[in-house]
Amino acid sequence: MAPAVEVSNSWDSSLMPELLPIYYKKLFPFTQYFKWLRYKESGPNYFKNREFSFTLKDDIYLRYRSYADQAEMEKDIRSKCPYKIDIGAVYTCSPKLRDMVRAGEFVAQYKELVFDIDMTDYDDVRSCCSGADICLSCWPLMTIAIKIIHRALTEDFGFKHLLWVYSGRRGVHCWVCDEKARKLSAAARAAVAEYLSLVKGGANMKKKVVLKYNQLHVSIRKALEIISDYFDDYFVNRQDLLSTEEQFQTLKGLITDEQVLALIKELEDTDGFGETSKLRWACLKGIFCKRMSSEGSVCTSAPLHEMPHDMKEIMLQYTYPRLDVNVSKGVNHLLKSPFCIHPKTGRVCVPIDINHVDTFDPFKVPTLHDLTEQLAVWKGEGNLLDYKKTSLKPYIESFEKFLTTLSKHNTESDNIVMDTTA
Repeated sequence: MAPAVEVSNSWDSSLMPELLPIYYKKLFPFTQYFKWLRYKESGPNYFKNREFSFTLKDDIYLRYRSYADQAEMEKDIRSKCPYKIDIGAVYTCSPKLRDMVRAGEFVAQYKELVFDIDMTDYDDVRSCCSGADICLSCWPLMTIAIKIIHRALTEDFGFKHLLWVYSGRRGVHCWVCDEKARKLSAAARAAVAEYLSLVKGGANMKKKVVLKYNQLHVSIRKALEIISDYFDDYFVNRQDLLSTEEQFQTLKGLITDEQVLALIKELEDTDGFGETSKLRWACLKGIFCKRMSSEGSVCTSAPLHEMPHDMKEIMLQYTYPRLDVNVSKGVNHLLKSPFCIHPKTGRVCVPIDINHVDTFDPFKVPTLHDLTEQLAVWKGEGNLLDYKKTSLKPYIESFEKFLTTLSKHNTESDNIVMDTTA
């Protein structure tokens, strides 16, 4: 079993009531946040009809919050100081006025296509942590997930505006903000989520990835190419997932190729596997390589994703993204907002720059305590905005960069519509 890479987290959640008012007054990016959610090209009621929900101290839950403008939203958030903010759908009318319309007339119309990837769903393929705990040894699973999902959504579906956000504790969220994504029906959302779902079955199912022989979809092939860059390091060095006989037998149970199983037994009978993950994995790759050679393939330079069928299924079962499909398919499903504070860790739910996903470290994300301390000790001169005095600065700048691209694309789309209707 691989030891967790210990990272200190001295967050004291009892500080939330004292520090949250400072955060919402000085640091929360209300202007950028409003610019994002109003989607100017979608009409004046788009923001007004958006649902927000709050979780307050002592788990008091408030749904169907909605606002006429940025000022009203700021006032309510600063007044309530929510421990958590969730963003919901854009409805047919303002959520706060839902009781004034007839039954059936208050309907969720639009929302970003969203994805939720949670480390707890990977407990069977990580040995360092379990449950809500994470460390740097298992975080590569999130890196792999982001890269695979991002590639599929942009290349296979043509989406352009994806906002990746750290959940503040044990996972990541993706907000697909393209207009065509926001208008998807529940059935279409479910179809996209199913397209991206490969690991199937609960805790009692041993083999959770079953591929069709000789029909490897291009999306799976591309995913394997991404996984190949990380698999050996994750599987052997970080997780040590073949260090016990039980782990070895678990992996062997995923293999269906009779010739491979015969080669494994032959090596087992001569005690040729060794006792470390490194030795066992090297032997298994050698066996798969030998199997390729028997089919006339040259294996000495073959990358992992070109290995035999069982090898691909193993790689996918251990590292392919595990999505909560229910989060994605419901138009009215709420999801935690970017830039709120996770009460269990104190960390800000910050955007993740897709161009720097390999260097993203969840343990270096600023905490509420960090930010208020940085404000308190600031000695600089000039009229800087408060967030620029703190370690939140690069994350808000990354968010602004995303918004600039989104706004530019929407403007260009408007011009195209005007040209074609002139």
